[in-house]
Amino acid sequence: MADEVPKEEGEEKQASSLVEKIEKLGQTSVPQPPDSSIHVLTIIGQIEGHMHLPPQNKTTKYEHVLPQLIAIEQNPEIEGLVIILNTVGGDVEAGLALSEMIASISKPTVSIVLGGGHSIGVPISVSTDYSFITPTATMTIHPVRLTGLVIGVPQTFEYLDKMQDRVINFVVNHSNIKEDTFKDLMFAKGNLTRDIGTNIVGKDAVEYGLIDHVGGIKEAMEKIKDLIEHREKEGVH
Repeated sequence: MADEVPKEEGEEKQASSLVEKIEKLGQTSVPQPPDSSIHVLTIIGQIEGHMHLPPQNKTTKYEHVLPQLIAIEQNPEIEGLVIILNTVGGDVEAGLALSEMIASISKPTVSIVLGGGHSIGVPISVSTDYSFITPTATMTIHPVRLTGLVIGVPQTFEYLDKMQDRVINFVVNHSNIKEDTFKDLMFAKGNLTRDIGTNIVGKDAVEYGLIDHVGGIKEAMEKIKDLIEHREKEGVH
């Protein structure tokens, strides 16, 4: 055909478009195999909420993730969701919004904590049906703060106290950790420099009942496939 674009030219344009996406967004969608029914979602850097963070910060914007979660729920071709976390935390309301959305998805979901799942990343990591953490990954559990990684706008003590209860209740209800144990970790003194809280690594998160299993991509993909297969056997659509 006269209008047919040469293969080399088409590949060059595709590569140029890919580079442009990476430069503008810092990430791009990973090509999926034609028969893949598993969607992979990354939550990295600092979770940006109602306030814009400085441009040099690596962020996950919750207003971008929410529509993706809705699309995943509505797309019949997507049968399962794997969430990869490497986050320092961020806006607590935005983090809880993401956690609630993930927990309400009807399709099988699995999370993996790589590197770190700190602060408000904790409820996000436990919001899935099953959770993994790599052996060297860490999770920081601490109280809701006026400044720092959790929230960056002035709030009343009463509001922060209720917000903290929301975080505690969500984590306890979506994991196997006991409320008293989680509070002990959250309010521990002397564990972190100039702070209150606890930093736990890999298998410790599993022993506390916060995360289900130590593992990485291989284990997570095997688990999501098992969950999808179990769902199909039960005839759930």
